[in-house]
Amino acid sequence: MQRDFHNKTIVITGACRGIGAGIAERFARDGARLVMVSNAERVHETAEQLRQRYQADILAIQADVTDEKQVQALYQQAAERFGTIDVSVQNAGIITIDYFDRMPKTDFEKVLAVNTTGVWLCCREAAKYMVKQRHGSLINTSSGQGRQGFIYTPHYAASKMGVIGITQSLSQELAAWNITVNAFCPGIIESEMWDYNDRVWGQILSNEQKRYGKGELMAEWVQGIPLKRAGKPQDVAGLVAFLASDDARYITGQTINVDGGLIMS
Repeated sequence: MQRDFHNKTIVITGACRGIGAGIAERFARDGARLVMVSNAERVHETAEQLRQRYQADILAIQADVTDEKQVQALYQQAAERFGTIDVSVQNAGIITIDYFDRMPKTDFEKVLAVNTTGVWLCCREAAKYMVKQRHGSLINTSSGQGRQGFIYTPHYAASKMGVIGITQSLSQELAAWNITVNAFCPGIIESEMWDYNDRVWGQILSNEQKRYGKGELMAEWVQGIPLKRAGKPQDVAGLVAFLASDDARYITGQTINVDGGLIMS
């Protein structure tokens, strides 16, 4: 279903690849003015591809969502360029995988800094503009591990459970200004992050059980999904577009799974 986002400004962090790039493409197709943010230089290339494909009006910004001043600056640039900030999608995220007794404290802290503190910082800065406008939508990326933890990733699970807590708390605080706050939990999604998961989890599990080649771990885990396939970034983007639309104006404080039925809660 195509939705009309003409004259709407959408900020997306973690927008240069994977789920973030899929979300950006959906909004570009639907006519939005985009602010694509990533700490990787590649965001400029991804933005240019979407400009050419959809004639989209896009501001690409290279920024670190854990840096308070950079986050403040990116929303200021967005507001100066487009006048409003209607939707902000907090999607930047990282993962590392390791045995609990070998995981460095620095890895634990970095994952929480990006996945949780980064979400909070972006929500805080985006909401300042939305309060003045008296409308807006904040949409946060959690994970299936925000619903239930998993082996070798306690820090990632903690970070994504924290996103759900931020979402529920801010939804209550910001409702007075007609600002909705929701989150979504992707399951197994075909992306570059999954390529890392496939390689590292596969290596660890190969040491314990059997050997896994490239793609074999995903194929095995997909068998536990009722729809019997991995998701694609477009599957996630469809939900995000709905949550950003006027059709979802009475939905707030919710966290929705996008996982083919893997977790039903």
